[in-house]
Amino acid sequence: MELMNIARVRWACRRGMLELDVLFQPFVEAHYEALTDADKQTFIRLLECEDPELFAWFMGHEQCPDSQLADMIVKVRGRAAP
Repeated sequence: MELMNIARVRWACRRGMLELDVLFQPFVEAHYEALTDADKQTFIRLLECEDPELFAWFMGHEQCPDSQLADMIVKVRGRAAP
């Protein structure tokens, strides 16, 4: 999987739900560049998921079945807050 450039990642972080925007956008601005290539690929895979799925996972309503994505969700939640 090829990594997206940062401009495309920023664009992909613009979601249809404000709750996801406030998680993804600060994370990308503050932490994306420091991720390993493997973590960047996982984050990009996370961005490819549908908003209702992401919302359920981030809000803890459902458990993400993919362990790599679940680990990235924990990272994003832990680092997106100021």
